[in-house]
Amino acid sequence: MKLRKKESGAILRSLASGVVPRVGLEHIVVGRRREMEQIVNELQDVKQGSAIVKFFIGEFGSGKSFILSLIRHIAFKEKFVVADVDFSPEHRLYGSGGKSGATYSELMKNLATATRPKDALPVILDKWINEIQLEVVREKGFDGVQFDDPNFIRDVQDKMNLVLSQMEELVGGFDFARVINRYYMGYVQDNREWMSRAIRWLRGEYTTRQEAHRDLGVRTIIDDHNWYDYLKVIARFITEVGYSGLVVNLDEAINLFKITHSTSRDKNYETILKIFNDAYQGKAEHLYITFAGTREFLEDERRGLFSYAALKTRLSSNRFETDQFRDLSQPVIRLSSLNEEEVFELLQKIRAIHAFHYGYEPTVTDQHLRTFLESMYARPGARERLTPRDFVRDFISILNLLHQNPEMDLGSLFREVKATDSEGDLAPVLDRFQKTRQ
Repeated sequence: MKLRKKESGAILRSLASGVVPRVGLEHIVVGRRREMEQIVNELQDVKQGSAIVKFFIGEFGSGKSFILSLIRHIAFKEKFVVADVDFSPEHRLYGSGGKSGATYSELMKNLATATRPKDALPVILDKWINEIQLEVVREKGFDGVQFDDPNFIRDVQDKMNLVLSQMEELVGGFDFARVINRYYMGYVQDNREWMSRAIRWLRGEYTTRQEAHRDLGVRTIIDDHNWYDYLKVIARFITEVGYSGLVVNLDEAINLFKITHSTSRDKNYETILKIFNDAYQGKAEHLYITFAGTREFLEDERRGLFSYAALKTRLSSNRFETDQFRDLSQPVIRLSSLNEEEVFELLQKIRAIHAFHYGYEPTVTDQHLRTFLESMYARPGARERLTPRDFVRDFISILNLLHQNPEMDLGSLFREVKATDSEGDLAPVLDRFQKTRQ
């Protein structure tokens, strides 16, 4: 394994807590080969200027968040910028009191590149400015970067404006370009306050137009009403400065389904429809937007996406596909749970990672893994109800017990393990074996 201790520790801690690790996903991915191939192909289309919207649908613990993290991992390799947010009562696509603007702000705070896992916006700007300055030095024959030379500053701004002028054709692009120029002047004069104000505006953190006009000379702010327009501006900008595009991962979409006020819920679905139409009608570029939600979020005829007729017609599945022959090019991808052999392979990977992290030779054999799986599947209804998360959390709990209590009888332990509840409570098993040793 080309694995580092930092990665192995993060993988084990995350999986034991029931969450998806941010690093090292390539070491635990199983059973998603076709989905990965489809994602790679679609990202290639986005590189060429397309916009794509995908919905990953599955039950809790079926791997929706894992898929989004996998997309993030693949996107970084393809030189995309990635932003993500979980929907919540405070983060929506449409809402009064700043709830949709807060979603945009959170996306900008979580903006990430392969080398910067969070808050990448200032890094992207600084990198771009530095590259332009070096180009001006080469092309114009300056001795170096010269912040005290007005000609150098002017030449850099002229070159920047060649890019920023591409933004001005978009809604909000003019003020966006003005703010970027203000950021550059702060960069030149080492005025952190100017730079901070520009970043604050770009993140959608100004609450009044008056304050933004006073600080930056612009007449608009990014708010509940226009945040999506500025998301498209950001996607265009990062593409113009050398990245492949922008990936936006939106998780926990069940929280849109849970909105009790029908008008507010429909407004959120209307925003999804707008995003979808923009993507597939060519009104957005270099954007890959994903939603992760449960079946009821999609299919419920009273409160789900299918309650909104225009979305139902667009998101209905290919009626000719089967469990065996799937159409992964359609907007909705239904995630099936891992089969028994795939879960077995996943447990093998976790066994190796655990042994690597704690520095021991694995004593848990493949036969022990088979016994563990048989015990888990023996519970009535387990094949329909158990998710990869259930298997993984219990298995890591067992590996931790064995590592800390090497005198335990492996064979007896794996025969005794029964499917536990969703909390993965293995305390009775440990108590039983402690009494046996006594």
